[in-house]
Amino acid sequence: MTHLFFDSGDLEATEAFLSSAYTPMQIHGRPSDTRARISRTAAGGLSVDRLSFGYTMGYDAGCLGKVCLVTMHSGSIVDTTGGREEVYGPGETFLLAPHDRPYEGQVRAARYTITMFDPGLLNRVASLPGDKDVRITGARPVGPAENRRLGAAVAYLRDHVLDETAACADDGGLLVSTAVQHLAATVLGTLPNTARADRPAPPDTRDAHSDTLRRALSFIEANAHRDITLADIAASVPVTPRAVQYAFTRHAGTTPLGHLRRVRLARAHAELRSAEPSGTTSVAAVAGRWGFAHQGRFAAAYRQAYGVAPSVTLRTVGTR
Repeated sequence: MTHLFFDSGDLEATEAFLSSAYTPMQIHGRPSDTRARISRTAAGGLSVDRLSFGYTMGYDAGCLGKVCLVTMHSGSIVDTTGGREEVYGPGETFLLAPHDRPYEGQVRAARYTITMFDPGLLNRVASLPGDKDVRITGARPVGPAENRRLGAAVAYLRDHVLDETAACADDGGLLVSTAVQHLAATVLGTLPNTARADRPAPPDTRDAHSDTLRRALSFIEANAHRDITLADIAASVPVTPRAVQYAFTRHAGTTPLGHLRRVRLARAHAELRSAEPSGTTSVAAVAGRWGFAHQGRFAAAYRQAYGVAPSVTLRTVGTR
């Protein structure tokens, strides 16, 4: 078992370490906080890394040569390989990039775990006839349950297997190899790949990409003043309501109707700020105009978002 640890605020040193530990890469950006912390535990062809970046770091990287799974704990990673823009956030476990292709993107003030192993293990676990290689064909698990399964398999390796291996030198190799085989089997059971009998992902999850989110956000912004429903939002894309819900969960960390409420709260805030304190505008009228029927809940949500009661905003000339 080997251990590595890196802790530095020097961007050049960070680039050199990342290039050595993963694949040759160039990092870019002008962060004010340049601290990066990386720790690695490796044994039996498996490596598990804990990474923390307190800033936004862009990267252009070569081929990894490994199956590389990322589990997000906070912040986000944006994959911009090939001109796309896929955003991954807390709670997601995904394939960072195909093992034989370069990749690029951004790490945005994130904490995450990277787990890597030999892609040849997928072939051994799949036991396909002939010499066909298994390829992973999608970065995300095919559904929420599969995402939880994959994340749990990574967490078991990280939090239990490697710790037990360090304390058990005699049969630790078998412990690791068995656990990595289980992880490879879990990858084949959760990520889209050429060995899956049900290769196409369910339509709802296939449609839950960042473009769906973008279209839904535009519709909400343009129609927040109307009595719109989840079905209306989905029809504007057009995808199923469940696909819209998946897209918001994956890319925005909220729900479509939760975002709609935030937009309406912001519109109510803007109206209260622009109203004349001595005029006829009332908090109740503004709240009702933006769909908040319960005054107490509106006041609580407003105070949480803006730090004051809505009546204070209405009375305060200094907010104009």
